[in-house]
Amino acid sequence: MVNSGLNGVTAGSSGVSTVGKAGVGLTYRGYSITDLAAESTFEEVAYLLIYGKLPSHAQLDAYKNKLAGLRSLSGQLKTLLEHIPQSAHPMDVLRTGTSLLGTLEPEGEDGRTAASVGDRLTASFGSMLAYWYRFHSRNERIETDSDEDTVAGHFLSLMSGAASDPLKRDALDKTLILYAEHEFNASTFSARVITSTLADTYSAVTGAIGALRGPLHGGANEAAMELVSSFDSPQDAEKSVMHMLKARRLIMGFGHRVYKNGDPRSPIVKDLARQLSDAANNTSFYDISERIEAVMFREKGMFPNLDFYAATAYHLCGIPTAMFTPVFVIARTSGWIAHVLEQRGDNALIRPLSDYTGPGPKDYVAIDDRS
Repeated sequence: MVNSGLNGVTAGSSGVSTVGKAGVGLTYRGYSITDLAAESTFEEVAYLLIYGKLPSHAQLDAYKNKLAGLRSLSGQLKTLLEHIPQSAHPMDVLRTGTSLLGTLEPEGEDGRTAASVGDRLTASFGSMLAYWYRFHSRNERIETDSDEDTVAGHFLSLMSGAASDPLKRDALDKTLILYAEHEFNASTFSARVITSTLADTYSAVTGAIGALRGPLHGGANEAAMELVSSFDSPQDAEKSVMHMLKARRLIMGFGHRVYKNGDPRSPIVKDLARQLSDAANNTSFYDISERIEAVMFREKGMFPNLDFYAATAYHLCGIPTAMFTPVFVIARTSGWIAHVLEQRGDNALIRPLSDYTGPGPKDYVAIDDRS
């Protein structure tokens, strides 16, 4: 019998990242996530994941200029975004926008490769989200270029209509690094399965977005925000969480399939949430989150994962809750593309078997004789 959810099953090999490996923890192509978050930028990390090495100054400048030149949206894409209902989830916006872009700018035409498709999506996802959001929430048709030289700054600027705040921009940039890659998670594995059929990169990314949409994967940060914002104080949070635990309700943002002794990304994003809270002179959500963290460790021995404090950080960056998981997509696209390229480099169709648990052989009964 196969483990539920393929828990603990090795489904392949990869040189992109390590997750939870003893003595190593989380690394991207050998570099520690702690070092990358402290010393690098998201554009450097995206380049590392997609192109296999950290860029030089010249390569990074060229890459940032390339991404800046890929932010604009065609009239056809803008028209599509205007027709997606305001009631739609922003993840649906990205999934649908990716599919349309795949028809307007097909891979294989005009020299487009998986890497260049990944760059285009990484650069334009923020534009898609902001255009759709501003059109429906403010009745504005915005230009999707900006003077910001980072993916994080560009997204924040388009969403707010003003230049990005340096602290918020840097905080978002670091979270994009933290979310960029995570081995064979559900969305990445979906992308690899699709790639193994020799489908195009847009199809792989569309499938990955669909997998990430679920609350047990990418949607956990949205659920964490809903939890934290439902409490009036740390005392209220402790009392309510105790009742939830007694009722055996799931507390989103805690525990991890791989990390049993704490998510190495969590302390980094927790510190970002603290800095943003202090700068805003409003530590309410941070204090509530800390109390929930203490209760969960005391009662269950569970640690917060990346999503838990990312919720408070994103809220303080002015990002609407429904946009939390789409921001995850902006970050993770570089990781998905790295895996698409790796899968293509040594491809075999991914086609596992299943243990049959249905009924035994039966005689066919004609429709007139069925009761």
